[in-house]
Amino acid sequence: MGTYANPILDGCHPDPSVCVVDGAYHLVTSTFEHLPGLPIHRSTNLVDWELIGHVIDRPGQIDFTGIAGSKGLFAPTIRHHRGTWYVVCTHVPGDREQPREAGHFVCTATDPAGPWSDPTWLPGLPGIDPSLTFDGDDIWLCGTALQDDGLWDGQCDVWLTRLDPDSLLPIGEPTVLWRGALQGAGWAEGPHLVRRPDGGWMLVAAEGGTDRDHAVCVAYSDTIEGPYAGDPGNPRLTHRHLGAAEAIQNVGHADAFEAIDGRWWVVALATRVLPDGANSLCGRQTQLVPATWEDGRLVIAPGSGRVHRQVTADGVPDQAARDSSPVDLLAGSRLDPGWNGVRWHPGEFATLEGDAVVLTATPDEPTAVGRTAFLGRRVPTDECTLTATVSLTPGDAELRAGLLLRTSESAMVEVSTNREGELRVTTVDESETQQVAHRAHGSAPVTLTMRLRGHTLDILVDEEALATVDVTPLATGRPGWFMGSWWGPVAVGEGTARVRRLVMEP
Repeated sequence: MGTYANPILDGCHPDPSVCVVDGAYHLVTSTFEHLPGLPIHRSTNLVDWELIGHVIDRPGQIDFTGIAGSKGLFAPTIRHHRGTWYVVCTHVPGDREQPREAGHFVCTATDPAGPWSDPTWLPGLPGIDPSLTFDGDDIWLCGTALQDDGLWDGQCDVWLTRLDPDSLLPIGEPTVLWRGALQGAGWAEGPHLVRRPDGGWMLVAAEGGTDRDHAVCVAYSDTIEGPYAGDPGNPRLTHRHLGAAEAIQNVGHADAFEAIDGRWWVVALATRVLPDGANSLCGRQTQLVPATWEDGRLVIAPGSGRVHRQVTADGVPDQAARDSSPVDLLAGSRLDPGWNGVRWHPGEFATLEGDAVVLTATPDEPTAVGRTAFLGRRVPTDECTLTATVSLTPGDAELRAGLLLRTSESAMVEVSTNREGELRVTTVDESETQQVAHRAHGSAPVTLTMRLRGHTLDILVDEEALATVDVTPLATGRPGWFMGSWWGPVAVGEGTARVRRLVMEP
C-alpha cells in the first residue's frame, strides 16, 4: 500500500489514455496547438512517470499552419497489438478552410519512445476522440459525433467501425453504439471499449462537456458491436454534484485498465479550483483513481466515488518525494524534451549554444495565429518561478525578447526588453492589450523573473520588482479553452536573442 498525489503529471495534460505492456504503463495526453505533440510517459509503478518521447515529433508529420489555440491534436488513445504500438487521434483545424491533413489519423511504432510513423489518415469518419480496440484479427475504431437529429444541444452518438488490418483504413460505414446515458447530457467524449474481466465489453465515455457538468458513464455488452446497456448507477464518476467549494472539478474523460497485478484503475482529467474560486493555470490535468469490479459492474473510487488530491491505495508504492530545488532548464547537450513550440517545433527556431539557448525571432506576434519564436513549457504547479537572463544581438531592426506566460493568443503576459533598452510588461485579455509597466534599462543583459503564486504573477528585473499582474484571465474555464498555461522565453522581430541561466523553481 502506498500514497500518491493527484495530478500524477505536472502541468496541463488532458484526455489521458493508458496502455499496459511488458510490465510498464504508457500514457498519452492531448497537446492541441503545441509541438512536439502527444507526449508518451512511461511508469513501472503508476505513480512516478517519465517522459520518453512524442508521437508528433518532427516537422512535416502534420501541417499546423493556422491552428489557433485549443485546436489541433484532440484526445489521443494509445494501444499495443502484436508488437506494434498505435496512437489514434483527431487533428481539428478550427475555423480555417479544412486542409487535406485534418480529421482522424493513426501513427504506429515498434517502440513507444519512437520514432513514430507519419500519420495514416482515416477519411470519411465523423467527430472527434477516436479509440482503437483489438479483438483477435479485427481492429475496431470508435469515436463521438454530434447527432444529426439531436433532441438537445450537444447530443452525441458514439460510433463504431472496423479498420483494414493492413492499410488501417475504414471498412464500411460507422454504426451507432450508444446515444448517451442521461437525458439532456451533451458533448460526449473520450469513448473507449474495454474487455470486462468476466467476458463481454464495457464502453467508457464522458458526458456533460469538459466543464463543471463533466461525468464518466459506462455501458455493457456481450459483444463488441452491441447492443450496449447503460449501468443503472451512471454516472460512475463525477464531481458535478459537489458544488462550487469542491477543489477538484470537471472530472471526466476516463480510460480504464487492468494493472500488472490484476487490480483495476482509471485515469481521468480534472481541473483544480484555487481558493479564490478560479481555475488553476495548470488547466486540465491527469488524475489516477482506483477502481474495482462488483457484480460485473465497474466501481470507480470505491468507498468515496471521488477523485482525491492525496490517495492511499493497494497496488502502488509511496510516490517519490517531489524535488523542490531549482532546475537548470538548459542542462545537457540537447534541448529538454519538455520544451514546446506553438504551431512549430522548438528545433526550428531554438538552438543550444554552450550555456545558452539562441532564439531566432520572427515578426509574428504572440497574439497572431502564426509562428512566434516562443520556447514554452507547461506551468507545473500553482506556485513556481521562472528566471532567465536575456541579451539581444546588435542591429537596427526592431527586436524584443523576454519571458511569456501564455494560455492562448488572447490570454497572456509578456515582460520583454528591446534594442533601445526599454523594459515593458504587457497583458492581453481577449481583444484588450495593456502596457502595465515600462522602465528604461540599457543595453546590458537583463535578468527577468516571473513568480507565480496562485493567480498573482510578480515580475522582477534584476531581482527588483517591476510589476504585479492578476493572471486570473489566463485561467481555463472560458468556452472553447481546453489548455492550461505555458511559459518560457520569447523573441519577436528580426535577429536573435540569447537566453542564459534559464531556471525554474517548481
